[in-house]
Amino acid sequence: MAGDARRAFDSHAADYEAELDRGLRLSGEGKQYFALGRLAALRRVWTAAGRAEPRCVLDYGCGIGDVTALLADCFPRAEVIGVDPSERCIERAVRDHAGPRVRFSRLDGFEPPAPPADLVHLNGVVHHVPPGDRATLFAALASATRRGGAVALFENNPWNPGTRLVMARIAFDRDANPIAAPAARSALCATGLQLLATRFLFYFPAPLARLRPLERALERVPLGAQYLVLAERPLAS
Repeated sequence: MAGDARRAFDSHAADYEAELDRGLRLSGEGKQYFALGRLAALRRVWTAAGRAEPRCVLDYGCGIGDVTALLADCFPRAEVIGVDPSERCIERAVRDHAGPRVRFSRLDGFEPPAPPADLVHLNGVVHHVPPGDRATLFAALASATRRGGAVALFENNPWNPGTRLVMARIAFDRDANPIAAPAARSALCATGLQLLATRFLFYFPAPLARLRPLERALERVPLGAQYLVLAERPLAS
C-alpha cells in the first residue's frame, strides 16, 4: 500500500477514534453503531446466500483492530487475521484486541502475509488507495480469497451527500477518493470474482431513527451512506 497512506495512518493511530467521532457526530451516532450495522448486514447476506461458516477471515486494512475483534464475534468458528500498512495501528491492535482467535500483522505492499481466507473483509480501504493503484489492490484481494470464498467490500457511498460532509470533517478522510458501487463491482469482476449481492446501508441519522425500520426495504436503493458488495471467487478460478 502507498507509503503516504501508511504515514498518514501512523500519524493518526493515537487519535483515530477522536478523528472519526468528529466526523460521525453529524449523524448523531458513534463508530460502534456503524460497525455493528455493517456486520449485521454482512451476516444477513452471508446466511441468505447459504454460505458455509468461514474458518479463516482476513480483515484487510484493519486499522486499530476493533472491527477485527467484532468479526470474531460475528463468525465464532473463524480465526480472524487483521492486516494494515500502519505499524502504529497494528501495535495498538495487538495491544487491545489480540487473542486466541484474533491476530494481526503489518501489510507491506498489497499482498497480505497470510494464507487465502474464506472471507476477506474490508471497510473504507479503497478510498485511501490512489485510483491508479486500485487494480493492484483488487487483484490482491482476489488472490487473498480462497477458491469458493468471498470478498465483502464496504465503502462510503459518494452518492450520499451526508457521507461527503462526514468525510470532510475527518482528517484522514478529507483527501480521500470515494468509489461508487458500480465501479467497485466492475473492479471486483475484473479480477474474476462473481457478484453475489449489493446492499446500501444507513439512510437515516439519529434524529430520524424512528424511520430506521424502513432501511431493510431500501437496501437496493443506491442512496445509503455506505454500501456492501459481496463477491465470490469461483471454485474453478
